[in-house]
Amino acid sequence: MAMTVHCDIVSAEEAIFSGLVELVVAAGTEGDLGITYGHAPLLSGLKPGPIRVVKQGGEEEVYYVSGGFLEVQPYQVTVLADAALRADDLDEAAALEAQKAAEHRLHNNAGEIDFSRAAVELAEASAKLRTLQAIRKHVNK
Repeated sequence: MAMTVHCDIVSAEEAIFSGLVELVVAAGTEGDLGITYGHAPLLSGLKPGPIRVVKQGGEEEVYYVSGGFLEVQPYQVTVLADAALRADDLDEAAALEAQKAAEHRLHNNAGEIDFSRAAVELAEASAKLRTLQAIRKHVNK
């Protein structure tokens, strides 16, 4: 049996996951992170995107976070997300529509536009779509 570490994924609204895991994979602000038992302590910012968790026994789950922080302690991994969703709760059609709308706002030079807001919206919609792709990749294994 693989060594495990306790993992909590929480957002401002709710605790979304708590349990023993063999692996946590996340997109940190400085690069992708893979956390297993015995990992050195660290604190990293998170980019919007998928968080992949391999639970004790090998079952894999994928979550979406809109950003936040990942903290690693000797026996604990904590994901503090701005917003978090179970991958099953993501709506692909809505994410595609949001991505198209944000791209349109970024390319529309005729009116006044808040470029930073449109760029954030585009990044979040793209991250949701990447999360859905990660789920499909896992399901098709």
